Amino acid sequence: MRTFDLTPLYRSAIGFDRLANLLEQRADAQPSYPPYNIELVSEDKYRIVMALAGFDRSEVEIVAERDSLHVTGRKQKDEQQRTYLHRGIAARDFEQRFQLANHVKVTTAGFDNGMLTIELVREVPEALKPRKIVIDGGANVQALEQRQAA
Repeated sequence: MRTFDLTPLYRSAIGFDRLANLLEQRADAQPSYPPYNIELVSEDKYRIVMALAGFDRSEVEIVAERDSLHVTGRKQKDEQQRTYLHRGIAARDFEQRFQLANHVKVTTAGFDNGMLTIELVREVPEALKPRKIVIDGGANVQALEQRQAA
């Protein structure tokens, strides 16, 4: 019997778990470079941490659109010609896309020691939040019944 690990399906979806939608979108598998983590900080707060060794903050661009987040890195060409005996740090151009759930917004982004940190928060408008409905007491029900009888 074969078992499937669906963990990769949840790597780029933040704030919701729509498995059917993700299965369709995963036909075009996203690249694994650069490596990143997605953390659930609290109930409505998320954090994306990307390891961008060799990049400067001026070479990284973050764009948030409606329901997606695009992180792009464009490495500037090195003026000096180098001969590597071993090259383990990729430092190549990349474009990473994350699909955001409704009402998830990017709040801040920071770049320190080659680690890009993007903070996100889910802000559901008051009109869309669940609200408790108070059940009226028996007095209103009796008055309604008397009106209908008359």
